[in-house]
Amino acid sequence: MKAKIALLTGGYTGESEVSFKSSAFVYAKIDHEKYDVYLITITKEQWFYVNDAGIKHVISREDFTLQLEDRKIHFDLAFIMIHGTPGEDGRLQGYFDMLDIPYTSCDALTSSLTMNKGYTKSVLQGIDYLHMAKSVLLFDSQYDYAVELVEANLALPYFVKPNAGGSSIGMTKVKTATELPDAIAKAFNAENTGRQVIVEEFVTGREFSEGVYRNERGELVVLPATEVRTTREFFDYEAKYTPGLTEEITPADLTTLQTTRIAQILREIYVRLNCKGMVRIDFFLEKDTDKFYFIEINTIPGQTPQSFIPQQVRAAGMSETEFYGQLIEVALKK
Repeated sequence: MKAKIALLTGGYTGESEVSFKSSAFVYAKIDHEKYDVYLITITKEQWFYVNDAGIKHVISREDFTLQLEDRKIHFDLAFIMIHGTPGEDGRLQGYFDMLDIPYTSCDALTSSLTMNKGYTKSVLQGIDYLHMAKSVLLFDSQYDYAVELVEANLALPYFVKPNAGGSSIGMTKVKTATELPDAIAKAFNAENTGRQVIVEEFVTGREFSEGVYRNERGELVVLPATEVRTTREFFDYEAKYTPGLTEEITPADLTTLQTTRIAQILREIYVRLNCKGMVRIDFFLEKDTDKFYFIEINTIPGQTPQSFIPQQVRAAGMSETEFYGQLIEVALKK
């Protein structure tokens, strides 16, 4: 009997648009001869499945089951493709833990922690050869004097972004002091990001992104790196999801020593954060110093046709179908 997979899409933030694209790509690439896949949409108002005839069926939140006309579906696995809340911040993971339903992502604690960029950087301090941009974490209670806190502790230029956001939503590169108040307000007001803001000093260098996952043999695999070169001021939402605005080079042009060193760093990040499934870690290689600087980790990385992970999977000599199958099988064994 084929395993029944709930492929979750949607979400509560502006990243839902990306989630719909990611889940559509995953759905197209999963081996449907091996798995029964049901695309489940999660919104604030309703959780539902739409069948081939266009009929909507509501998901029971009591036990995460799907009642169809002739049968009741109990899912063997949740394949979470929701970026942001509630799929990437631990909420759905905690729900599935209580129902004893396995899922493809990191657990509730790791998901919650890694959505908080400031807290994540604190946990990763001390990893050999990994550097952190100097930063200030701003809380809602500090809003009225946030500008003063930043200016007292950091040097221009800055990156200002929601501390629990994704897809560069609400993010601004600040080059002059006059731009800072609006940038802070924009980040604080980004939808469903927790009213926390992180401000970091700008690191000049090359930007990379690299996937890490554990395969069916229990091996921790680091995928080939992607270098990001954008025509935009920085790698913002438009650059990430608008074809033609960014040049993405996979595999990236890194020396053998650099490739070995960053692989060691990324494995340590994965282990220290107790990651599960696939994650994607973004980092800078600082100009003229050869130092790697951590940017952030994504525990539900994008899977659109132009996303980094599919590029890296192909560069590693795998198909997306094989890769997603490995994620499913590892999660089913939990």
